Amino acid sequence: MVETINKTIRVSRQLLQELGHDPSAEEIAEEMDMPVEKVRDILKIAQEPVSLETPIGEEEDSHLGDFIPDEDASEPSEAASFSLLREQLEEVLDTLAPREKKVLELRFGIVDGRTRTLEEVGKEFNVTRERIRQIEAKALRKLRHPSRSKKLRDFLS
Repeated sequence: MVETINKTIRVSRQLLQELGHDPSAEEIAEEMDMPVEKVRDILKIAQEPVSLETPIGEEEDSHLGDFIPDEDASEPSEAASFSLLREQLEEVLDTLAPREKKVLELRFGIVDGRTRTLEEVGKEFNVTRERIRQIEAKALRKLRHPSRSKKLRDFLS
């Protein structure tokens, strides 16, 4: 396979000299008497890696890596909104009794992102899941009160 790749690259360079432009896969395939699909596969395999530090532009003050977006990065405005929401949520939860706050944090995964069932929270507090349901319902009822809910209302839209 390495020999075929090297031969394909050699023929490609030769055709570049003869034709004055980068040869197409069809032109290479015709010259090598090989199926076009096989030439495409070989060319795909033979591609040289390009450094992200490759200079771009006339002044070469930019690099290729500068133009590749980070798909995992969040938008700054989203990150700021999320941070404000967390702060407001923490402030509102602090108005609840410590037990109510902890039940909501566990049930909705507010601290660690892992939601828990009534049963799991009940085991942590050594009470029944029905008692946890009651504590949760009471805490949510308190959060719906206008004095608390107005702080979070802006984040609902």
